[in-house]
Amino acid sequence: MRIRTDFPYETVHTDLRIPLPGPPGMPQDLPDAGGPVGLYARVWRPVTDEPVPALLEYAPHRLTDATAVRDGERHPWYAGHGYASVRVDVRGHGNSEGVPGGEYDAIELSDGVAVIEWLSRQPWCSGRVGMFGIGTGGRSALRIAALAPQPLRAVVVVDASDDPYDNDGPYLGGAVAAQGLHSTAAGRLALAARPPDPLHTGDEWLAMWLARLEALTPMAPTWLAHPLRDEFWRSAGVSDDTAAVRAAVLAVSGLHTPYRDTVLRLVERLPADRVRGLIGPWPHQYPDRDPDRDSEREHPRERAPAIGFLQETLRWWDHWLKDKDTGVLSEPLLRCRLGTADPSRGHWTGADAWPPPQVTVVPYALGGGPVLVDSPPRTGTDAGRFLPVGHDGDLPPDQREEDARSACFEFPVGDDALAVLGRPRVTLRLRPAASGGTVVARLCDVSPDGLSTLVTRGALNLAARRGPERAAPWPAGTVEDVTFDLAAACHLFEPGHRIRLAVSSAYWPWIWPDPAPGGFTLDPAGSRLDLPVRPEPEEMEPEQPVRFEEPEHSAAPPVAVPQTLDEQPPRLLLTRDVPAGRWTLAATPHRGGTHVHPDGLEYTQECHETYTVQDDAPLSARARAEWTIRLHRPEAAWDVRVGTRSEISREAAGFLTRDELVCRHGDEIVFHRTWEKRVSRPAGRTGGPARCHDRGAAT
Repeated sequence: MRIRTDFPYETVHTDLRIPLPGPPGMPQDLPDAGGPVGLYARVWRPVTDEPVPALLEYAPHRLTDATAVRDGERHPWYAGHGYASVRVDVRGHGNSEGVPGGEYDAIELSDGVAVIEWLSRQPWCSGRVGMFGIGTGGRSALRIAALAPQPLRAVVVVDASDDPYDNDGPYLGGAVAAQGLHSTAAGRLALAARPPDPLHTGDEWLAMWLARLEALTPMAPTWLAHPLRDEFWRSAGVSDDTAAVRAAVLAVSGLHTPYRDTVLRLVERLPADRVRGLIGPWPHQYPDRDPDRDSEREHPRERAPAIGFLQETLRWWDHWLKDKDTGVLSEPLLRCRLGTADPSRGHWTGADAWPPPQVTVVPYALGGGPVLVDSPPRTGTDAGRFLPVGHDGDLPPDQREEDARSACFEFPVGDDALAVLGRPRVTLRLRPAASGGTVVARLCDVSPDGLSTLVTRGALNLAARRGPERAAPWPAGTVEDVTFDLAAACHLFEPGHRIRLAVSSAYWPWIWPDPAPGGFTLDPAGSRLDLPVRPEPEEMEPEQPVRFEEPEHSAAPPVAVPQTLDEQPPRLLLTRDVPAGRWTLAATPHRGGTHVHPDGLEYTQECHETYTVQDDAPLSARARAEWTIRLHRPEAAWDVRVGTRSEISREAAGFLTRDELVCRHGDEIVFHRTWEKRVSRPAGRTGGPARCHDRGAAT
């Protein structure tokens, strides 16, 4: 990583509030219900008399502390290259006024459009605006681009979902997700409960905080209450009307995250003269950040080579916002890194169209006789994190134990390497023992020494086999063929290796175990694996080399992380209670310790998750997350704590969710609320209309 200190422009920055009117039709005398608010913003600008384009990062992640380091690496860098780079906290988060809305709130989008319009009118702005973001910030950028505000000319989205039902956590192939839904919902509740900082809001911070806390609602029951891909989900993304996105889009994803399919859909559906895609071997981070620098230990499967992402995006901005010929449209439509079982031997490649005309779908017929697939509920404990961020243990380990709990079919690679580029597909002839269930397919690369490396995977709720918009119970004892896609793969199977398809009926804790016993019978005679195979470059016309500059940042704020002598728990620990037949997966996805910011703020955040299940007892599955957050200013005697506990359990008729939120100022509890909701689901379907029954208490 290169830290850059010399730039074409000197820069200045300031904090301000962007005044926004309330949405049309909202009562103007109820600011906490959607009336006028001020959104907290930090603006870095080049020192120049000439108006410049503005770049906006708009997210709920607290610019004054939680993302201060990340923001300091990139926003001053853009300003030094002639852009007004702006970071804004959304309504009800950080030091912005108002209260937080729902996960896919329309007010957040209208606020974003208003911010873009406000930026375009500033005397220091040329009237052209770009927008970028990662995760929820990237998803908001896509959705706002679909509203087509006139000043918004280009966006850069990283790990953004275009279809939250498909690849954002709550559902996988129509099956109810466990870790993706629970971890995301629990984190949203804890992080949204953080208070404004009195250093930036003054004495109003407590009243603002209490108003926010009163408005908070856990998201898990809402997601569970929408098991079909209904209007709730369609309006949360852009995949149903991708053409509405008028801005130029640079779509980026890590190959280890669930968002790579978004990149493929965007490069396929948007006009080629205003879209480019980039998929690399990264976790859920900007591609110029190196998560290994904070890693407890080195591990080759955890490494993620960083690229000069700021330079790449600068070329994008200069082309669309400054009319410079930077060659971005001469790049391949999609650039991706073909990985191998040994990450050190991967290489970059490109595709000038999607789907690429050189790609051929090669069918692999499954062999053998019918096989009963009745995987134990713990199958999936070696799945890795649903959303890896670069920590040790995030990526799936050797898959041999998972393969042993699955039905496996193998195909030799032969003397020539085989490049898979796109979404593999499986067709399986099944006879479920009951009226429903879930099927999971994993594609693995088996090395000559037996190491099984996960390449990609997919799942299907059997009741969603006719599509995610409808429920189709499976008549018990009948045989049908089902077809579903696996997530995108960019992988090179090397000579001498074997392609392994592993099929299971369980995948905990990624997917909730199905209460119906017995699994299903798989008939290989009517089943196959379809791989999108692309010839290696030497078998094609010479392709344009894919190269990136060395990553560089501006100097981030000096945030100190004091060392602790306390023994830290493992990132991921799987234990077995032999007499009880209970398996517990304990995860510590967020243990950042205390971060001391230059302005004196001490910020501490920890999270611990557990996922338990018993052998032969699918309804024993439980998910639990506990968050603790402390914000402390010793010189101001300001000491606040947020504590949450979130639990989900499976019942024969549905799910039971419990959440508790306790907030303290010093030794005083200023807010305490519990929520308990039972979401019932119709028999034979993990989808269909759901009913929510509430029980709650507050103090």
